[in-house]
Amino acid sequence: MLQNYLTIALRNLRKHKTFSFINIMGLAIGISTCLLILLWVVDELSYDRWNENFDRTYRVAGEVKFGGIHNTFAVAPSPLASALINDFPEIETAVRFRDQGTFLIKSGVQNFKENRVVFADSTLFKVFSLKMIQGNPSEALRAPQTIVISQSMAKKYFPNGNPLGKVLTFDNDKRYNVTGVIADMPHNSHFNFDFFCSMSTLEESRQQIWLSFNFHTYYVLRKDANPAAFEAKLFPHLLKKYLDPQLLQMMGKSYAELEKSGTLLKYHIQPLRDIHLKSDLDVELAPNGSIQYVWIFGLAALFVLLIAVVNFMNLSTARSALRAREVGVRKVMGSQRSALIGQFLSESMVLTAFALFLALLFSWVALPYFSQVAGKKLLFPWDSGVFWSSILAGGFFVGLLAGSYPAFFLSGFQPLSVLKGKFLDSVKGRGLRSGLIVFQFLIAIFLISASMVIRGQLNFIQHKKLGFDRGQVLIINDAYGLEQNLGAFKKNLKNLPFVENATISGYLPIASNRSDGSVCSTPNIREESCQIIQQWNVDEDYVPTLGMEITAGRNFSKDMPGDSSNVVLNEKAAKGFFGQEDPLGKSIYVQTDMNAEGKLNHKRLTVIGVVKDFHFESLRQNIDGLCLILKRNAGNLSIKLSSTDLPAALQRIEQEWKKMAPATPFSWKFMDDGFDEMYRAEIRIGSIFSIFTILSLMVACLGLLGLAAFTAERRTKEIGIRKILGATTQSIIAMLSKEILRLVILAFAIATPLAWWGANQWLHNFAYRIPVPWWGFLSAGLLAILVALLTVVFQSVKSARMEPVESLKSE
Repeated sequence: MLQNYLTIALRNLRKHKTFSFINIMGLAIGISTCLLILLWVVDELSYDRWNENFDRTYRVAGEVKFGGIHNTFAVAPSPLASALINDFPEIETAVRFRDQGTFLIKSGVQNFKENRVVFADSTLFKVFSLKMIQGNPSEALRAPQTIVISQSMAKKYFPNGNPLGKVLTFDNDKRYNVTGVIADMPHNSHFNFDFFCSMSTLEESRQQIWLSFNFHTYYVLRKDANPAAFEAKLFPHLLKKYLDPQLLQMMGKSYAELEKSGTLLKYHIQPLRDIHLKSDLDVELAPNGSIQYVWIFGLAALFVLLIAVVNFMNLSTARSALRAREVGVRKVMGSQRSALIGQFLSESMVLTAFALFLALLFSWVALPYFSQVAGKKLLFPWDSGVFWSSILAGGFFVGLLAGSYPAFFLSGFQPLSVLKGKFLDSVKGRGLRSGLIVFQFLIAIFLISASMVIRGQLNFIQHKKLGFDRGQVLIINDAYGLEQNLGAFKKNLKNLPFVENATISGYLPIASNRSDGSVCSTPNIREESCQIIQQWNVDEDYVPTLGMEITAGRNFSKDMPGDSSNVVLNEKAAKGFFGQEDPLGKSIYVQTDMNAEGKLNHKRLTVIGVVKDFHFESLRQNIDGLCLILKRNAGNLSIKLSSTDLPAALQRIEQEWKKMAPATPFSWKFMDDGFDEMYRAEIRIGSIFSIFTILSLMVACLGLLGLAAFTAERRTKEIGIRKILGATTQSIIAMLSKEILRLVILAFAIATPLAWWGANQWLHNFAYRIPVPWWGFLSAGLLAILVALLTVVFQSVKSARMEPVESLKSE
């Protein structure tokens, strides 16, 4: 019986080649799209699950509201880890990370820039399942100035020997003994480092300061511990034993007193499994993903697959008249309805099998390009039994879903009516097909609208006035590699004809270093007089190089040696400290450090200028307070270029660099590129959504083309009679197109409010955003209508141009 089903199924597929091609291609594109997106979704959901204790590992996050500023941090105080281990029996172990940015590692006569460096406690290997290839995991990071490196770094720095016992010299002339080699970290980790330096090397790691947040702190709960119960008692215990004494010592008030005036200090716990997709805090170890985008992509992939399935159902029911007599004859000859259902389902399964093969081929070809757009290296797990089981189960489900309704619909025909020629395309069948067409174009219009909104917001970001000029600003990384030659290098560059200005600072209004701290308007630290704002060390050329505007007072000047005791505030900070009063000449007190007793040390600075507010975070955040302080910071060198011949300018600057820092790599980028990095996720979302939109529209139009072909085929005689009676080609095209036009307009009417709601929700992620664009929805509807009409007209023209004699003869 099964062989008979397959034989007839293959015969029908060969007989109706157009139907077969459209359905196979539609399903193949839908399955391929779904498969690629599911690879991305599975990869996103797999983050940190390589850890043996991932379900019992947590990170402590801090929340602070002080001086009108509300921040949430992925970091915690230095002594928290030891307090967790010593004070709470529920804790199995804990570890801290301290990320101190980029280092230059000296290797012979050459320096290498390494930005995947972190300081970690010796308990690192008890918390995270890092595979130690060489060395003792329990001892590797116990002593100061020891380091564990990844296997790839071992090959890079010690290609010809055993790295254990060898020395790596950092740019601060600290020498680290290599005590271990680990396998390269998996890519699906919310942090990824090649160098783990011993935490005991850092003096600050031993400070008992509870009001400074600098350390990423993780702990493992015991198996019998209750996470919710532990979190409930965590903060009250720490507050009573550690925090309140320091608050009383530093500010003269308990936390309960400060809380009444709006101050907030809390610790939250974050499950390790949630960090990558559900955490977007300040001072993350790396940019995280978003569970929102996982849902969006997953639904989009499902929608494209549903459009393909709907195509199959639509075309199969549309062909019902062509197969009605076949069903009638089979029933008269004794076929049971169950046998007919089996026959039609087998055709669906055969067609799906062809589509599945093509989908795997399309996905394999497209995967490198999709990986590039998605920003991660995705691979097919060809050797995984789970993968193949999922593929086969998914293919079976798609075939069953696509073929179920046509099978039950076609097998339900009454043989007597069919054989008498009384079968007409039912109102119910036409209603179903109309509903499916509306559903297809509803999804397509929704995706087109979403794509336009994303593109509109990205365009807004690219062209919004940010308060600084990022055009043709070249950033040379690792300026500290010039050491004592840094000042001379900057002077030489400023003398070049194509250089307008240059500034030295590690703090830039793009994705770069940040430094916030307590700033007060009075020498006595009181909550109402203090704010936690950004404190950036810059030179006197910072403001003019970046095209910022001084709205009151003046900028720093090299002719004013006393400017090291002065400060320039942005408008937000000036208003926060002094309200409507003139801030010029007034004093603020900037936190410099914290002494061993836990008291903040402040330096008095005089306000000499106010800079117009500029965006130094992404447009997701509002502009916060910021102060510019004249102080050396050798992170980066930013150069404002006037030349249009950028390759020649870069070559000349590199020559100057190699004269003064021959051992340090010349590393650079343009500020525009750094600015785009802040919106990397949104740019990728826009690109992927555009791809989805094109594919969904393509699949929908394939189905529409097939449906139009069968509609015209059934109405061939009617078209011939109409032409004999004087109907024009245009009127026949209009007749065949108007029904589709009505359905697409209905889809537009349903899709628009849904798209508006979705766009509104997404745009609320940005503090600065475009209004929900009505023109985007209108454009999406018009585009869908235009594409649908072109598809139908393409087929209708062929039918309308057919000679009446041929039309009538064909019947």
